[in-house]
Amino acid sequence: MININNYWAKSNPKETIQEHTDSLLKNLCLFKSIYPNIPVNYELLKLACIYHDLGKMNIRFQAKIQASIDGKKSYKDKLEIPHGILSLSFINYKYLEDKGFTEDEIRILFHAVAYHHDRDLDFEEEDLGREISLLKKECVGFKYDKADELIQLPDEIEAKFYMLNDRIYEKNDDDNNNQTFYDYIKIKGLLNRLDYAASAGINVEVANDFLIQGLEKLKEKENWGEWNKLQQYMINNRDNNVVVIAQTGMGKTEAGLLWIGNNKGFFTLPLKTAINEIYNRITKKIVPDREKVGLLHSETIFKYHELQESIEELDIDEYYLKTRQLSLPITVCTLDQLFDIVFKYRGFEAKLATLSYSKIVIDEVQMYSPDLLAYLIVGLHYIIKLGGKFAILTATLPGIVKYYLKGEGIEFQEPQSPFIKDELIRHSVKVIPSQINAEFILQHFNNNKVLVICNTVKKAREIFEDLNNNKKLFDKDVTIKLLHSRFTRKDRREKEEEIVEFGSKNSMETGIWVATQVVEASLDIDFDILITELSDLNGLFQRMGRCYRHRTYDKQGYNCFIFDGGERTCSGVGSVIDEDIFELSKEAINDIDGIMKESEKMQLVEKVYSAEKLMGTKYYQEVQKTINYIKTITEFEKSKDDINFRNIDNITILPKCVYLNNKAEIDELINIYKDEKTTKDDKRKCWIDIQDYLVNVPGYEVKKRKPEIIELSKYRRILVYDGFHYDSILGLVRTEAEEKGDNQI
Repeated sequence: MININNYWAKSNPKETIQEHTDSLLKNLCLFKSIYPNIPVNYELLKLACIYHDLGKMNIRFQAKIQASIDGKKSYKDKLEIPHGILSLSFINYKYLEDKGFTEDEIRILFHAVAYHHDRDLDFEEEDLGREISLLKKECVGFKYDKADELIQLPDEIEAKFYMLNDRIYEKNDDDNNNQTFYDYIKIKGLLNRLDYAASAGINVEVANDFLIQGLEKLKEKENWGEWNKLQQYMINNRDNNVVVIAQTGMGKTEAGLLWIGNNKGFFTLPLKTAINEIYNRITKKIVPDREKVGLLHSETIFKYHELQESIEELDIDEYYLKTRQLSLPITVCTLDQLFDIVFKYRGFEAKLATLSYSKIVIDEVQMYSPDLLAYLIVGLHYIIKLGGKFAILTATLPGIVKYYLKGEGIEFQEPQSPFIKDELIRHSVKVIPSQINAEFILQHFNNNKVLVICNTVKKAREIFEDLNNNKKLFDKDVTIKLLHSRFTRKDRREKEEEIVEFGSKNSMETGIWVATQVVEASLDIDFDILITELSDLNGLFQRMGRCYRHRTYDKQGYNCFIFDGGERTCSGVGSVIDEDIFELSKEAINDIDGIMKESEKMQLVEKVYSAEKLMGTKYYQEVQKTINYIKTITEFEKSKDDINFRNIDNITILPKCVYLNNKAEIDELINIYKDEKTTKDDKRKCWIDIQDYLVNVPGYEVKKRKPEIIELSKYRRILVYDGFHYDSILGLVRTEAEEKGDNQI
């Protein structure tokens, strides 16, 4: 009898097909013990685990693996057929029919096994017949010794490809006919999850049996008494999809976590810095076992690297792996880490299957651009169809969000009224119909904390330089700082830490900070005076949240000054700010003068961003166009590399001036990275350190020039661009020659 333990599944580390399959089945038992009641066909999933790698017993695959084990150069056999296809030869579909499996269920099994890896199926029928004949000779007498008679090579070995003529596609014409597609997503997606976990040597899931207890302990420690009305509402509606408006300071983070309860949960926010803050809050105050809470955005590895410096026992590689594979009970993340499922790229099933038994909190929904809002709406449609749940928990809610949710047939619960405290007066507003200027700003500095927010980096730099040039005209010693996105990662991190310290309630410092929208909702800061350009209503109220954030305003006069551009527009309108939204926002605040209650802000946002107001605007057209486009995408036609989720034309560069000023340090990091003796862990650390010298810039700023390219590896390189000046005060600025030669800015 053929012994399956004589056949390799992997070369590094060495593992037989039997060992690998046993790992999948062990993880399947773990998964089922954590989620015994989710609507998935566990019997079918077990069969998929058993069958998925049996095709690796073919002689071509075994020869390739053996060569790798022997230390020989890996090669690609052009005649090799993907093992998932050959694995189908072992499926005795007639036996499955006799056991009561339906044709749809058997078809799901065929597809899950065949496509469990994203492989090009470019072989001819005669090639398949040849390889099946070879497999038949190789596996005479094969029987899987840890399963029943079902898993036995049939006497007449034939792959029944009549069930594999096409992929299982969604039938968009009638949503009620999509159940086979949704069932396939779960089986194939969970097979992928189990396969990834087994290959990585980690548990596919960690049970959430701690979150409610952690929240209760926090409540007792902080002497909160009972949960407030918002939090109690979320507890009472754990089994529902909900849309809830609640002002800042109402305990929204705790409310969202209470709604998740002891379930697998994702907490999404728009900005990485805000996500880092929530992650720190959860891990420091609620769930001290950090490895039960994941942080997931484009700079996760940097954050984890910083953690390792203070938590020596933390295994960063394993922690990062579990985070990326969505194995942790609670994950705080950006929208793009989850909602790229709308592109239905090859391999998306693993993520969507995970979301099918998860609860997702969406915070600050008003900050999403039209394309991201479209991805959110369509993504929620898929998630709830498969069994997942969502809670939109936001400070202000654009009316158009509910319009589109209802349009997609997404059901949700709402409280009778928003959770607000109008008795807490935080802002007294003055609208000024002119351009923002340095003289006005200096006049309002009086040994206090003044925050100035501009719409563009260029305008922020202009105001910063004007302030420094004119402060001598005033009998005041003013500390002035600048923060925007065009600093190196290292300098920006230091500036963010500095402004958070400056804007904390315990700080006695005074001065002026000039910034862009990078501080809108990402940093927990509290200033005495806000002076800002008008961007749009959502952005405006986010900016106002940086002033008197946790205090009652009981003084005479104003603490928020809004420059609406007067007869002109403000900076960035038409490029980074939608013109229609700007004009609607400008009209909405025209009559505001004095105290502004929280309920007024919410009503204005719902009104300005209602479907009726936005109908026909570029914003509405962009949302609708994106939704329509997503729905035309054919399942599995794209690879993950084809996805441009955020549609942002940004590029990360190493300015040549930064390179020359730090050449010794950067070259040393490059040499260490390229050294063949450098370990994988040390390469990762080198890359993180190199990132400290890089800057994000819009693509149009460099598209006319060719960079110098430093190749670090096959998949990683550094783009070095000339034509910039950089210092830690102003950030990255194009040289005068570049400014004169290009009128795009």
